[in-house]
Amino acid sequence: MSPGAAALWHTVGVIEVVVIAIVLVVLIPVGFLMSTSIAAGLIGFLLKDDAETRHADSELLETNR
Repeated sequence: MSPGAAALWHTVGVIEVVVIAIVLVVLIPVGFLMSTSIAAGLIGFLLKDDAETRHADSELLETNR
């Protein structure tokens, strides 16, 4: 293998490591936080809707708005 080819393979290896580090440090945590916030919003909406349906005749619903 020529010295130029070895340097190219070394550069490709370094780029791969940098990409993996970015994915592990930035993309996975951000994706996890975004998905949990979406899940929390959906659960909150469904529980609020369920509570309003179950207690439709309660006078306390007006105080929560």
